[in-house]
Amino acid sequence: MRKLWPSGLPPPRILMYEREPRVTPEGRDGYSISLAGYDETGGLFAARDMGILDQVLQRATPGLDGDFKLTLWDSTWKELLVQKYKPVDGLPTAGIRIARRELRNLLIEVAGTNDVTWGASCVGAKKLANGKIMVDVVNHSNSKERSQVECDLLVVADGASSKIRDMVRPEDPLQYTGIMMKGGLAVFPDGLPKPVDKNWGILLSKGQGVACFFSPYNEKSMAWGVSYRSESIEAPVNYSNPRDVQSVLDDCLELGKDFAEPFGSIIKATKPQEVSRLPAKDKQPFRHNISVTGPILFIGDSNHAVSPYAGYGASLAMKDGWDLSSKICEALELGDAVAAYDTVSVPRATKVIKESHSRIGMGHATGLSYYLAKTKITIGSYFV
Repeated sequence: MRKLWPSGLPPPRILMYEREPRVTPEGRDGYSISLAGYDETGGLFAARDMGILDQVLQRATPGLDGDFKLTLWDSTWKELLVQKYKPVDGLPTAGIRIARRELRNLLIEVAGTNDVTWGASCVGAKKLANGKIMVDVVNHSNSKERSQVECDLLVVADGASSKIRDMVRPEDPLQYTGIMMKGGLAVFPDGLPKPVDKNWGILLSKGQGVACFFSPYNEKSMAWGVSYRSESIEAPVNYSNPRDVQSVLDDCLELGKDFAEPFGSIIKATKPQEVSRLPAKDKQPFRHNISVTGPILFIGDSNHAVSPYAGYGASLAMKDGWDLSSKICEALELGDAVAAYDTVSVPRATKVIKESHSRIGMGHATGLSYYLAKTKITIGSYFV
């Protein structure tokens, strides 16, 4: 907004409420995310437009040598498919992986922190008679003190489990994809084992419906996640119970018992405080109706949550932020800006979610579906 605001007009006051503290909490810095540059919907395009592309590239996960590609391995680590991407004109790379903490810190630096209230959650929003929005705020750093703030426009970016969305759109919850995920952060003081030292991708089982995603975090640590089909949703990890934490690692070893080394070594090198157990959920995007809800706009996962199998959540969020700012600064009326924003954001997210469902089906295929998926992967390997 600061970059795009028309000169000669008094700028708006932008207040930001961030539920996390200024310093990244323990347990939230142990994974990397993807920023795409192989089409114009990617996060690297947003970084370029914001003028921070060079800083983003400098903080990218090392080891990929500027060659953005996704690798599919069989259970013996034989390469089934190496999907290479080409950058769109104007970008130096088709994509990167970057530690969440690094991207977050960079965005904090460039945005400035004068109008950020850290450790504060927006837990409610109500349309007022004057057309404005009253926002309920809980300050976690001050004994959960509650307050209210009146605003002309509320932009909601509180993630997949958005409290504001639940309140404004109770009929639009997250949908379970049928896939459970258990993962963690593995640390190797002497360096990552091959082939995951310089590659990120997915290890596939032989028709058991189990897959494992791997991504280097830095030269000595890597994020991983075992996923499998499950009709029921398991509870999150109880970190106060060492047995429950260990059960995640034990379950992953059993699920991946047919995976060759270094799979077992990666699981055993995982930090107990970094393990996770959660369902893969997503949600279709929606168009806004501010005549009903008032000036409340949802961006990123709060609008269109994607599962980790999309690999595009951060790109969508960054593009949403840039596109919404662009449309607001270009339009004379808020309604026109919202309609223009929905026109670009909804199809983009719809396409990503459709593609992620295809990956889930291919990565967790069993029976005849497994052999069809393997044939498709094999054929695809000749055209990349």
